[in-house]
Amino acid sequence: MQEIFSKILKRREREILELETETQEQSLALEKSEPEAADRSYAHLLLGVLTVSDRCSQGLMVDTAGPAVTRLLRENLPDANFWAGLVRDDEGMIASTLRELSRKGAALILTVGGTGLGPRDRTPEATRQVIDREAPGLAEAMRAIGATQYPFSWLSRGIAGLAGKTIIVNLPGSERGATESLISILPLLQHGIEIAAGGQNHP
Repeated sequence: MQEIFSKILKRREREILELETETQEQSLALEKSEPEAADRSYAHLLLGVLTVSDRCSQGLMVDTAGPAVTRLLRENLPDANFWAGLVRDDEGMIASTLRELSRKGAALILTVGGTGLGPRDRTPEATRQVIDREAPGLAEAMRAIGATQYPFSWLSRGIAGLAGKTIIVNLPGSERGATESLISILPLLQHGIEIAAGGQNHP
């Protein structure tokens, strides 16, 4: 009887060991799959960068801010699809381009330039024609963080909002101002894209 009990006990120990091994393997497989799922979450997204500048559109200046913003997006969201364009400081043309990108399903559009106090700086006005909801915290964060190093950041009139599921954000026109402003809100944008698309993963 003792021998039979011993065999049963050993068999049970083997079953427990096999179950623990299987559980560990499943756990490892899940850990490996989670980053891949996260990487795929931005796949097929369309991200747009629209530079707004009279001088760049006329060939009088080379646009460095727009490409710098695009590079920064690519570094942080490499699986997304990207669109980049350039228009002059024309309110109607800016609004038309934003509407077209939104209709194409862009998750995010970043405008670069036209946010200052100059007479032809009309990007915020064009953006208001397109969005149906404002997201003021994004613009406030850019100004507040930027002003710690560059007080003139408070003069920016840039806004942010949503046109349907498309997030639109106005960045300053200088390369440094545009990239630093984007860096300051990039974590917010990544979360915002998910929520605007219908995700429920609130922090």
